[in-house]
Amino acid sequence: MKIRLILAALLLPLTAFATVDFDYWFADATLRLDYIFAGSNTKQEISLSEMSTTEGWAGRRVNMDALLLEGNGQITVTDHQTDKVLYRNSFSTLFQEWQHTEEAVKVRRAFENTLLVPMPIKPVDITITLVDNHRKITAQMTHLVNPKDKNIRKGKVRYPDYVRQIFSNGEPSEKIDIVFVAEGYTKEQMGQFFKDVETARRSLFSHAPFDQYENRFNAIAVAIPSEKTDVSVPQDGQWHDTPCKSHFNTLYSARYLMTERVFQLHDLLEGLPYEHIIILANTHTYGGGGIYNMYMLTTARHYEFRPVVVHEFGHSFAGLADEYFYDDMYETYYPADTEPWEPNLTTLVNFDAKWRNMVKDVSKRDTGDVGIYEGGGYQSKGVYRGSYDCRMKTNSYPVFCPVCQDAIKRVIEYNTVEQTQ
Repeated sequence: MKIRLILAALLLPLTAFATVDFDYWFADATLRLDYIFAGSNTKQEISLSEMSTTEGWAGRRVNMDALLLEGNGQITVTDHQTDKVLYRNSFSTLFQEWQHTEEAVKVRRAFENTLLVPMPIKPVDITITLVDNHRKITAQMTHLVNPKDKNIRKGKVRYPDYVRQIFSNGEPSEKIDIVFVAEGYTKEQMGQFFKDVETARRSLFSHAPFDQYENRFNAIAVAIPSEKTDVSVPQDGQWHDTPCKSHFNTLYSARYLMTERVFQLHDLLEGLPYEHIIILANTHTYGGGGIYNMYMLTTARHYEFRPVVVHEFGHSFAGLADEYFYDDMYETYYPADTEPWEPNLTTLVNFDAKWRNMVKDVSKRDTGDVGIYEGGGYQSKGVYRGSYDCRMKTNSYPVFCPVCQDAIKRVIEYNTVEQTQ
């Protein structure tokens, strides 16, 4: 019965069913859920690794039972007794990206994933759902969480001496909370790290629509030093022991700078108020990456640091897709018969759900205005974006296009203002 209810919920419009009274259902605390997602190019398996709790919940307290974006996966919290949906969120994963690589055809692998939900007061069922590029469910697991379970580890702030408030506009419970994390900075280089944090902040909040909503954000920084400067570059035989264990050549893509040690990343941040993670890597090597509602990483010493940090935050915060294309992917990401969940791409399967209302004349394309421009999501054919150029397409373009700006605005509103049907 519970599985059927969850499946039905996934098919409903992405609007709130009813307002969830946070204080009735949840404590002011965070439940951290560590999962292992494993498999191959055709198989997906979900396993629970560990649960822990810390004081304070920095996540949203509005639109608790609603999804704005589908993502490549969802987490749903339901009351164990009544099946009432109490909290939902969506995400994407490095594991699902890996499934589209040649390596996934040859070997099975496992990836760490951490999801945060508000700590329930009563027993709840938590359902993890993974979907493929056709939006079909490929793996699903439901498990019971009893808040009185003695094996839920009690956590606390692990590195209080390395935490600094960057800016505050109110209580974490009322704002969107960003954490900047130092990666590859020595103790002597921490002054440079905080300069880089300020550069990233100015770059991000100089872009519309972030510039209109800066007062809805808070930011802290975690400055845990590394023994040596720089991060790991496997293609150059360079490996460093850094706090986040990040490295280039992720998924054998030279410029893809990510970390697979997700549990360790969240250990560094344990007990702190955070929702969105920005890791700044102290390296001149170009690269980075961002995964929706997981984390983003970028290189702070490269001359294109400013546009790249904004681009990657577009991925991790707003679920925006890459709008460039080069047709050299091992497998296409966006099948022609399925509308992408990302708000800035369309296959025209359900264009009305995207930026159709922003287009003056759909019969005219490539006019220079908001419209239908072929090419995006790494594919030159069959996938369309909303503008000729955008921050999500090239580093040289100075702004987000109108379609992306509208998508970012909706994410900010969704996280800070209760929506009505």
